[in-house]
Amino acid sequence: MSESSRADRRVAMIGDASFYVGPPLARSLAARDHDLVLGDPSPDLVGELEALGSTVVAVEGVRSLATREHSDALVGAALDRFGRIDAAAMASGRVVTGRFLSSTLDDLHAVVQGCLEPPFHFLQAVLPTMVEQRSGQVLIMTSASAARATPGAPLYSAVRAAATHLVRNVADEMTRHRVCVNAVGTNFMDFPEFLRASGATDPEVRKKVEAQVPLGRLGTLDEFASFCMPYLDGTSTFVTGTFVPFAGGWA
Repeated sequence: MSESSRADRRVAMIGDASFYVGPPLARSLAARDHDLVLGDPSPDLVGELEALGSTVVAVEGVRSLATREHSDALVGAALDRFGRIDAAAMASGRVVTGRFLSSTLDDLHAVVQGCLEPPFHFLQAVLPTMVEQRSGQVLIMTSASAARATPGAPLYSAVRAAATHLVRNVADEMTRHRVCVNAVGTNFMDFPEFLRASGATDPEVRKKVEAQVPLGRLGTLDEFASFCMPYLDGTSTFVTGTFVPFAGGWA
């Protein structure tokens, strides 16, 4: 593909393309004619995306977005190769469970470091470019627990709610620059980390976990990636400052 035709393609950045929804999100964006800047993608994923026609810039060693330098490295790679960023997505998380009265200040600090500081750094790194462009979409993945009290995870739920409200406040500041900032949050997802954490690798336990979900099943990462597309692919740029749970009716 020529450089002139490349100029018409959108550029999307994914903070962590090695884990969780990162790979299916990259595939969905590639299928929608995006070039990609990806944090720590596997070589197989890069080959798959390039076969779909995407130019892929892989940035290694940036998976932990709790460090501002990692977000800066992603932004720098995008600007060096493409000169712009049209869409950016990130997910983070540090789950701490237990009752509130058994919690410690160290527990709180751990959740803040894992769930609030990464979106702070990511937003501060990516937004100046979008402000200068006067366009862009940012999607921050928090948690459906941000929308309701979550027994057994009060600190996690509270800090996820803080991250979600940070997104809403940032979105309000960005409206005059025509930059859209939104949040989505999952729970009850069919992926290995959730299955292990919930004990749902055992079929009988999985039935009990699924019974907690109004829709009666776990969500898939492919359908979550599809759900995220309007917040990233440029087809719907009249929504900002929203939080939508992706949790089968649980939130």
